[in-house]
Amino acid sequence: MTSTDFTLPEGTHTVILGLGDLNGIMRGKRIPASHWENICNNGNAYSLALFAIDMTCDVWDTPYVNFGNGYPDMHMFPMTKPVSLPWEPGVAMCFARAEGMDHKQVPIDPRPVLERQVKRAADMGFEVQVGAELEFYLLDPETGKPKDSGIQVYGLERAAELEHVLGPIRTQINECGIPIEQSNPEYAAGQVEVNIRYDEGLLSADRVVMFRSLAKQLAGAHGYKATFMAKPFHEESGSGFHCHYSLWKDGKNVFSNNGKLSDTGRHFVGGMQKRMAEASICGSATVNGYRRRQPYTFCPINTTWGLDNRTVGLRVIEGSDSAVRVEKRDAGADCNPYFLLASDIAAGLDGIEQGIEPSEITTGNAYEAEDAAPIPTDLRDAIALARGSDWLKNVMGDDMWELACQQSERELEFFSQQVTQVEIDRYRDNF
Repeated sequence: MTSTDFTLPEGTHTVILGLGDLNGIMRGKRIPASHWENICNNGNAYSLALFAIDMTCDVWDTPYVNFGNGYPDMHMFPMTKPVSLPWEPGVAMCFARAEGMDHKQVPIDPRPVLERQVKRAADMGFEVQVGAELEFYLLDPETGKPKDSGIQVYGLERAAELEHVLGPIRTQINECGIPIEQSNPEYAAGQVEVNIRYDEGLLSADRVVMFRSLAKQLAGAHGYKATFMAKPFHEESGSGFHCHYSLWKDGKNVFSNNGKLSDTGRHFVGGMQKRMAEASICGSATVNGYRRRQPYTFCPINTTWGLDNRTVGLRVIEGSDSAVRVEKRDAGADCNPYFLLASDIAAGLDGIEQGIEPSEITTGNAYEAEDAAPIPTDLRDAIALARGSDWLKNVMGDDMWELACQQSERELEFFSQQVTQVEIDRYRDNF
């Protein structure tokens, strides 16, 4: 590519160049416009540690990058046309791709994990379409608590109260090229949901990475702290990342058979159902992520599937031919979208190739389905299933799988060493 592919908008003085790390957090640098042509031609150097740090930026020795090899460099190159940020005059943002010093893909870059499954689908004649629903909290940065109170899900009065912050998140991010369909207050004070219009799978994952970063920036500019933490308050609703999947061929949705779920769609469900449990760390990689997974919380605890049923793990939506899709509901809003989409799509494509039939459809309360296959409700079980899964290792690649498992193991170990305030309050003065 040449620098002319990435011409800056007129008046740009600074370019934000970044990509998603191990947790799908966008990281990068701010670059003077005067240096942009050099970046386009030669790349921008970063330590490979960018892909081997946790959400707190703690780094540890991993098989691929470690103190033994000195945490060497990689380069970022622009991948998209820079777009202006409406709330920062003169600042543009550009999404990047990673390249090793050998000019090859970086084995611990999460994006190629999804890229491989999108290509696999294309080789089968399918284009993967994914829509993303992201829940998150808007909090007072001083107290860490919501500024409002009470549950007002879909409440238009609450929506109006939040419009001074949620309006810019919705409209200005849309101006940046991320098509926002709608927003609404969710099932807790301070909690909202934003829906990103469905599009090609890899692009949808990139947009999730960018959206979370931009939403946090915009929230800060309007006096709020946005958090995509899966369960910031034990007694309140958790924040999910619901993914809507469909496969298209020759301009038609192959999940649809006259508005009903087709055989292809049903087999996709069967494949996803088979791998939901062992791929659990792709949707929830932390101790906190599993606090969402409780009965009667609208977060699934098993692999059930059903028609327009929000108690199941895999919700099928029927209707017009273009609307038929499968919604997977177990992931937390803080997960890495590349891992989540890659494992879901890989499982679904397996289902199509192998003709996997799902279980009997669930028509009632899935939380009471006694014979339903469970998914992990704690991180320890999720790690054990991931460690025992040759299938997941193959999907992620050896180095990426090892790094993801190591991070979750470190999270589990960290929490096992803590004495919580609840324990102190409950036990210190009573024993």
